[in-house]
Amino acid sequence: MNTSQTISQRRPAQGLLATHKVLRNTYALLSMTLMFSAACAYASMMLELPHPGLIVTLVGYFGLFFLVNRFRNSAWGLVCLFALTGFMGMTLGPILNAYIGHYANGTQLVLMSLAGTGITFVGLSAYALISRKDFGFMGGMLSAGILVAFIASLAVAFIPGLEGGAVAIAAMFVLLMAGLILFETSQIIHGGETNYILATLSLYVTIYNLFTSLLQIFGVLERDD
Repeated sequence: MNTSQTISQRRPAQGLLATHKVLRNTYALLSMTLMFSAACAYASMMLELPHPGLIVTLVGYFGLFFLVNRFRNSAWGLVCLFALTGFMGMTLGPILNAYIGHYANGTQLVLMSLAGTGITFVGLSAYALISRKDFGFMGGMLSAGILVAFIASLAVAFIPGLEGGAVAIAAMFVLLMAGLILFETSQIIHGGETNYILATLSLYVTIYNLFTSLLQIFGVLERDD
């Protein structure tokens, strides 16, 4: 066996090891950020902090999102990531308090949303990991869909009379987040995403949006009953 053949055999193995490392680091960091975000949400609930409002939430989210991307290759990226997930947890606390206080079975609605989010994430991630299918083709469609859904959600928030479309938008977000789980996991497996900080950021945002969308849908269904 000559040297060129040896090198060609090593490259796939090295690529596989690198992929496993990104995957392992991503899920480890994702677990830590989710626990930190949950702790911040719990603290916000116990302190009964008011919701900062849509504008402050968007500015804080996009500002920290930019910083995570800006410092993705340094330790500051981790600091910014935890700042973002902590901030989103703090904004989630008042929302959870509102559901628990407004609905007789508010705690059950929160738990149902949490269970639905967990089952969806684990199931779709496992499917992508086991099947090893490449879902990269979904990237363009998901980006366009998320942009449309985001604009529609802003319209519902600021334009009177459009509140009835909130459930449809929430359902759209659920489908988009499900697709994004498949896409992001596939990106890590096939080497399309090699930065575990960015991979964690994307999966965290996906889980957050999936949870809040399910919570909104369950809340509307409970109100209709």
